[in-house]
Amino acid sequence: MNYAAVRARYMDDTVATASPAKLLTMLYDRLVLDLERAENAQRESRFADASPHLTHAQDIVSELISTLDTNAWDGAHGLMSVYTFLLRELVGANVARDAERTAACRRLVEPLRDTWHQAAAQLSTPTALAPAAATPVAAGFGAAAFGASAGLGELGVA
Repeated sequence: MNYAAVRARYMDDTVATASPAKLLTMLYDRLVLDLERAENAQRESRFADASPHLTHAQDIVSELISTLDTNAWDGAHGLMSVYTFLLRELVGANVARDAERTAACRRLVEPLRDTWHQAAAQLSTPTALAPAAATPVAAGFGAAAFGASAGLGELGVA
């Protein structure tokens, strides 16, 4: 049995059937995982191992940047500034092989991830749908990143 192919199929199916809120939290979870792996590799001077994780983290942040609708809510411009700063720091951490810089990026992302998870959990309860959709943290991402139809949905992800 080809376990790599089975795993790849499982991941494809998981992403294809996930809600927009779940996709967003999956992106953040993977971003934190990439940063943890990169930081550990840098601390062990395994820079060739750290670089792909930092590059993947940059890809995730680039995707978050490209799908952020800065007109969706008042805080979107601030979040865009965070993403832009984070992208610049990730590139710098990779080039400088700097584990502390990578750790600082992880510490910046973890509270964001936790907030998105909380917002997604609120959306999963029927009574919380309307209030959660009105909060700034629940808006700002467009459909393009997830291949969904246009319009704002859960967490501002169509």
